[in-house]
Amino acid sequence: MAITTGRAPASTRAAGGPALRTEDLRVRYQGVEVLCGVDLQVAPGEWLAVIGPNGAGKSTLLRALAGLVPSTGTITYSAGAGPAPREVSLVPQSPLLPDGMTAAEYVLMGRTAHLGWLSRESRTDRRIAAEVLTRLGLHALAGRPVTALSGGEAQRVVLARALAQQAPLMLLDEPTSALDLGHQVGVLELVDGLRRADGLSVVAAMHDLSTAARFADRLLLIDEGRVVAVGAPAEVLDPNLLSRVYGTSLTVRLIDGERVVLPAARPRTRPEGQVS
Repeated sequence: MAITTGRAPASTRAAGGPALRTEDLRVRYQGVEVLCGVDLQVAPGEWLAVIGPNGAGKSTLLRALAGLVPSTGTITYSAGAGPAPREVSLVPQSPLLPDGMTAAEYVLMGRTAHLGWLSRESRTDRRIAAEVLTRLGLHALAGRPVTALSGGEAQRVVLARALAQQAPLMLLDEPTSALDLGHQVGVLELVDGLRRADGLSVVAAMHDLSTAARFADRLLLIDEGRVVAVGAPAEVLDPNLLSRVYGTSLTVRLIDGERVVLPAARPRTRPEGQVS
């Protein structure tokens, strides 16, 4: 079953050509094809959530889009180029936070893509990094070591580094997997606000299906490296389809206007000895 709706939100369709397009994108590891002919298109300002069971190929897809793993097929960004640091930024699932580096220094590393060979950061680079820190409410943390930050603070600093890169497309690999519920919502709302304000396109691998449906314009469901469905959350979050892909019985409820994916109710059994 494949659901395909090329329709992006009106606000993004008006922006022009796609921010990202792939055709027959494939990745092989040790002779085994782990990403199998992925075709997708992302509009400027759109949030596409990549969902699927563990091992489906979500992280591999993001790494291929960032040019971090060898792939075949075509990847084209808005500027007409393939993967390049000025076109795409990646927020990994477990970012490396170097010892002895302050938050300001870490965010400034996002400007590396704009530096020439052996060049040093300019006043403009430092100004951009400082502005991003302020915008994300991190200015007071600028001098603090990144290893001394809380989980929520560290995740915002990692996002700030990606924003300082000023790439039109941001890739997020399970950006809230190590955060508590409150910080999860805060980080995702921050990303959502930034992409709406700046027209930033977002492709995010997301584990929680209900959260993906809440924030993303469209969902891309993959399994064993293949696209199973792509479309609006109302189309992709089909309980029969999800149950088949995830290998367990799932149900989808509409609660306060939002789709929530839950395990199907377990059959109730009477305690031993109880008489009806």
